[in-house]
Amino acid sequence: MSRQWTLVAIIVAGLAAGAWALTRFAPETDRVAVGAPAPDFRAIDLATGDSVSLREHYRGSVTLVNIWATWCEPCKIEMPAMEALYRSLAPRGFKIAAVSIDEGPPEDVQAFRQKLGLSFDILQDRSTRIQQRYQTTGVPESFLLDRNGVVLKRVIGAHDWNSAANRALVERLLNDTGR
Repeated sequence: MSRQWTLVAIIVAGLAAGAWALTRFAPETDRVAVGAPAPDFRAIDLATGDSVSLREHYRGSVTLVNIWATWCEPCKIEMPAMEALYRSLAPRGFKIAAVSIDEGPPEDVQAFRQKLGLSFDILQDRSTRIQQRYQTTGVPESFLLDRNGVVLKRVIGAHDWNSAANRALVERLLNDTGR
């Protein structure tokens, strides 16, 4: 009987040591929240075929990161409002990084882009890792970033990005050059 209890004690001690090591040495996962820096990611820019980094490609710009898919009906609904906002504010430095999580070929995503007449950046992450990096709950999900890459607004679901309130927010961010 004592041999069994010794074995149980060793197992419990091993589990406790493992739990301690995980909490002490595991990489930290920062919450993606308003006021926090947006996580960096890499995705394929379908216009160029290049892999682009959020931090490198969109540095210094007010940027809307939109995570979406071609099969997502709410995504189709919100894209025209995003396009309208982009067309009117892009000359002032506003950018959109619309990241498709479609696992299919880029041609399918490009066909979606052409069908809706989208002119902002369409990226594709076939690995869908961006969903983990941004801790999304589904698609569409959007993150409005200031010029420093800080999340100022997070929206789950389809959203009217061309509404008066959103337009005023983006214009205010574009006018804010001192941050």
